[in-house]
Amino acid sequence: MKGLFVLLLCLIPLFVYADEAKDLATDPVLEKRMIGLAENLRCLVCQNESLASSHAELAEDLRREVREQMSKGKSDKEIIDYLVARYGDFVLYQPPMKSYTILLWFGPFALLLAGVGLLLFQLRKRRQTLAEVELSAEAQQRAAALLNNEKDNQA
Repeated sequence: MKGLFVLLLCLIPLFVYADEAKDLATDPVLEKRMIGLAENLRCLVCQNESLASSHAELAEDLRREVREQMSKGKSDKEIIDYLVARYGDFVLYQPPMKSYTILLWFGPFALLLAGVGLLLFQLRKRRQTLAEVELSAEAQQRAAALLNNEKDNQA
């Protein structure tokens, strides 16, 4: 009895790795096409994963819907247009450049250029305010005496 219990305890890790069966199209060509299309679509829940690699329930539903539309004979463009109409440009990993997304596309570069320009401006301004001062002969003699005094004290 104890041996059976120990055997069952040893088998628990095998059941932990068990997962639900993945939805697959009956046609492997259709499945490959779906995965290729889903790699270019963003998971609406995860946001940093593609639709193909996400394990979210919504992603599974969207993959199932894409499979259904592919089996109905719709082209990839028609499927993408359908998803964009339903969920917006956010569903695309590479959203199109439109008038309201120009800031998103070029904003980081504009901020970088503005920062470099501001840095150069500040450096030039600083250089002009820190003009090199000429020491008079008397000031040079005092500085030399102070330096010689420090050398004598250290020795």
